[in-house]
Amino acid sequence: MTNTIETHPDYRTGTWKLDPTHSELSFSVKHLKISKVKGTFETWDVTVVTGENPNDTTIEATVDVASVNTKQADRDNHLRTSDFFLVEAHPNMTFKSTSIALKGDDLTIEGDLTLRGVTLPVTLKGEFGGVITDDYGRTKAGAAVSTVINRQEFGVSWNAALEAGGFTLGDDVTITIDLQVDLQP
Repeated sequence: MTNTIETHPDYRTGTWKLDPTHSELSFSVKHLKISKVKGTFETWDVTVVTGENPNDTTIEATVDVASVNTKQADRDNHLRTSDFFLVEAHPNMTFKSTSIALKGDDLTIEGDLTLRGVTLPVTLKGEFGGVITDDYGRTKAGAAVSTVINRQEFGVSWNAALEAGGFTLGDDVTITIDLQVDLQP
């Protein structure tokens, strides 16, 4: 792993865990060529480990893909089938960082994303929000990052032709993560 984390004034060492009530993992994909379908994953976990040397930082995440929520039950059930996530055989999507670059508040995280048994490199880009101690004495850190993946590359190829031409779904899926983590005691 080749991290390039410049010394950030808020840097703290330790193990950080997801604060699920202040975090969101969402996605969007083009629908009918005119709009986007958006959704979230309700159950997921993230662990960030920051060492004495900032360049030893690691990030790992696990997502329960059955927890998909697009606010439409029939669509969510379809997403759980072999047409999309194939939850029965592949219940989790995972991410493991391979490099992290932090320059000022500009954050780039490269890593391996595994979905439906296919592992491919992805790059997440965004902003490090900083570190703060809340009114209860808990140390928290925040970041917002996103990436675009091609769902076909992960074996998610279902689609339906439109009478007017084209297909129901686009291939590019935008994944957005608004993350808050708590430093563990």
